[in-house]
Amino acid sequence: MKLHGYFRSSTSYRLRIALELKGIEYENVPVNLLKSEQKDKSFTSQNPFGSVPLLQADGRDRAQSMAQIEWLDEAYPERPLLPANIEDRFTARELAYAIATELHAPLNLPVLKYLKDEYGKSQDEIASWYRHWLTRTLVPVEARLAQLGTGDFLFDAPGFFEVVLLPQIANARRFDFDFSDSPHITRIEAACLALPEFQRAHPDNQIDNPERTAQ
Repeated sequence: MKLHGYFRSSTSYRLRIALELKGIEYENVPVNLLKSEQKDKSFTSQNPFGSVPLLQADGRDRAQSMAQIEWLDEAYPERPLLPANIEDRFTARELAYAIATELHAPLNLPVLKYLKDEYGKSQDEIASWYRHWLTRTLVPVEARLAQLGTGDFLFDAPGFFEVVLLPQIANARRFDFDFSDSPHITRIEAACLALPEFQRAHPDNQIDNPERTAQ
């Protein structure tokens, strides 16, 4: 199995976490988004969306991280990411898809680049845009977690929701988002980052992270 991705891409980070939690071995193939390698014909011939991650598994090129994660959970049922109970599965999906559908589209790299190149927005203005949309979704996510009375994880162990949450938190921290009123989110973050699976998947520990390479 090959995972084509970028160390700082939140969607690539999702897949790394999912693969680690499920104990699936994979080859990490870097795709440099800053050099637009995902737009090369050699890449788009495999993934017409021109995006990462690209998951090559069982003789097929698979795109779109949320579909990839659910496929992994069905194809490799050991260590399931989604709970057995239908209501718990809904809860995990409700929270995960709130992040994946409401935040990824307005906050991904092409959108931020468009704001800068086409509208001349400064980095401070782009950061303000970023935090606005984070607030719009993460505040209700925190409220839902409070209603559910969660502990270290949404359920007994990290799964589908945490796979999506942790990468978004990492990006939010890069843009100085204030998590001081998010005790449930930050508690889940701390519990996840203490686990070796999340540590191996972290952007800081990827082969294409230039800071890691320079060490």
